[in-house]
Amino acid sequence: MNSITVIKIGGSTFGSRDTTIEDIVALQQRGEQLVVVHGGGATVTEWLKKQGIETKFVRGERVTDLATLEVATAVLAGLANKEITAAINARGGRAVGISGVDGHLIEARAKNREMGYVGEVTKVNPAVLEALIGAGFVPVVASISLYAVDRPEGAAELINVNGDPAAGDLAAALRAKRLVFLTDVDGVRDGDGNPLRHLTARQAEAHINDGTIAGGMIPKINACVKALEAGTVARIIDGRPPHALVRELDGAEGGTTIVKEQG
Repeated sequence: MNSITVIKIGGSTFGSRDTTIEDIVALQQRGEQLVVVHGGGATVTEWLKKQGIETKFVRGERVTDLATLEVATAVLAGLANKEITAAINARGGRAVGISGVDGHLIEARAKNREMGYVGEVTKVNPAVLEALIGAGFVPVVASISLYAVDRPEGAAELINVNGDPAAGDLAAALRAKRLVFLTDVDGVRDGDGNPLRHLTARQAEAHINDGTIAGGMIPKINACVKALEAGTVARIIDGRPPHALVRELDGAEGGTTIVKEQG
């Protein structure tokens, strides 16, 4: 299983000319073992608006009350997950869509009361992924997870985990060969806007503290650091150019690699 590549895809990389699904199918057909983790926050926001549910963010994260959780589950584990799974299968791939709930894949606790049903991973049970990969499928994972730790009596048994840290935890649990984040930027940049081809955890922490790295890039960096600790090569690349994913696995340059400290 140490030849697995975990791929995190987000809505920002998709468009009418996107080739990510095509690349996933091509890579599977040439024998690559893949796990796809996806987000869908923008679609969740659209559906919340349709339902007349107000969206509130704290420090860049969506506050998730019960009504929001229900919509997020329907969109992420339902619509978004099945659209991606269907797209892979329709193009000749073999994919199975699941969530973090299935097979106890991702167990989580609530971050804090202020955020409601926003979770952080406490344990990954990768058996269901290993079974699917061993049977020749690409698991497509929505990070709606099992509220398994410190759940108040009467609370929902589902919890919403950010897809970025979920991807890092899954890669670490699988001891994957690679973790690849497909984003809408060409990697991480320094304070002068120059691309950083390599970044250590210590350097990343310094850039986060001084504000150079901010917003949605922070959970991606933290996920890469988590995967790196398990021996995974962790990469953040621009997923928008044609066949970016195939070229990445073929050793193309560009993007940012999170690397271990020297010495």
